[in-house]
This record gives sequence, C-alpha cells and structure tokens, in this order.
Amino acid sequence: MRQPADVIHRYLMAKDGNRPHLMSGAFSEDATLAMQVNTSGIAFPPLSWGREAIADVLVRRFGQSYENVYTFCLAPPPRQALSGFSCAWLVAMTDKAGGNVRVGCGRYDWRFEAGTGLAEHLAITVEMMQILPPAALEPVMQWAASLPYPWCATATAVARAGGVVGVAPVLGWLQEIEALFETQLTQGVEQ
Repeated sequence: MRQPADVIHRYLMAKDGNRPHLMSGAFSEDATLAMQVNTSGIAFPPLSWGREAIADVLVRRFGQSYENVYTFCLAPPPRQALSGFSCAWLVAMTDKAGGNVRVGCGRYDWRFEAGTGLAEHLAITVEMMQILPPAALEPVMQWAASLPYPWCATATAVARAGGVVGVAPVLGWLQEIEALFETQLTQGVEQ
C-alpha cells in the first residue's frame, strides 16, 4: 500500500515535470478531480473523471502552457496511512507563450483508497494567481529553487522570498490561512 506522502510527491513530480506516466502511482483508475478556481488568473475544467482525464488536465494540457513549475505542499508530509489529507499549496511557474511569471496558492484536499493508498479524489482550490512580467523570472525562480521540494513550511517560503516583487499577496494569503488553521487546532485541543 502506498503512503499519502509518496502519492502526493508522485503527483507533483508528474505535474511539475510533465510526466503523465507517473500518474498511475498517484491516482486510482477511476479517481475524480474537482477544481474550484477563485481567480481570473488561470482556468481549469470544474470536474474530471478517471486517471487519464486527470492526467490530461493536470499534466498534458498544463505542460503545454507552463514550464519551470515548482509546486510546494505547505505542511509536513503525512507520516502514516490516512484516508484524507489537506494542506495549502504554493506554485511558481512561467507561461510558455509570453514568458510571464505566475505565482499562485490554494488548497489541496486529498482522499485515498483504503486498499491501495492511491488518491481516489482530489479537490484543488485555486485562491490566487499573480501574473508577473517576464522580468520577474530570475528572482522568482531563484526563490522557488531555494525552497525544500515538495514539502515546505509557510514560514520558510515567506522568509526566503526576501524582496521578490509581486509575491506579497500570495504570501499574505498563505500566512492568513496558516494562522486560521493553527487557531482551529488550538481551539479543538482546548475544547
């Protein structure tokens, strides 16, 4: 049985590296994908059924439009078998067509099969997608390349951003979500 951290890592390697063959180690054959896009900076179909359809949306078509992709899960990797896992994510990438740089964030909500450990459902929420000019390529990519991949703490991403222009709205959202999540955890422990 596959562990959630390995499944998620396999998915990120498939998506970021444009390697659709890796999706068989991440998703069950009849998995589903739900996308909620809360920004005009990027578009995806709202629902996809089956591993091949998910690979088309998140790897093949994604890879036709974007390159230099770094996606980070902003949480410690899960260390045990779980039925579900949620975390914030951060992405930095470039548009192949015009060279614009994109920095975005949102949330992953994973559900895993009991028998195989493969993902049976993934809900991706895209909260923000900043579109920066091609001149932002070097500072953004240097920042992204300096982060631990694919598991990174929000504090590390923020601290290493330094003076990278244009990423502050994304980092601010991530810090707010992390603070909200910590508050919920604390309140749950106190009750």
